[in-house]
Amino acid sequence: MKTLREVKIGAAAKVVKLHGEGAIKRRIMDMGITKGVIVRVKRVAPLGDPIEITVRGYELSLRKDDAQMVEVE
Repeated sequence: MKTLREVKIGAAAKVVKLHGEGAIKRRIMDMGITKGVIVRVKRVAPLGDPIEITVRGYELSLRKDDAQMVEVE
């Protein structure tokens, strides 16, 4: 299982599954990260948290803990 947290800078990945439950999963889905969408990692903060991604034409910052819940291929 590969997660969004493991995707290299500049690489794109397709979301396969969202892990987690309740409010956390709903918040990730509300940001536009849903099954089948393509996400691209733009950059990572100097200390590794947060991760900036491009999804559905806009840029989004995501914490490492949240990125760990997004399974990609």
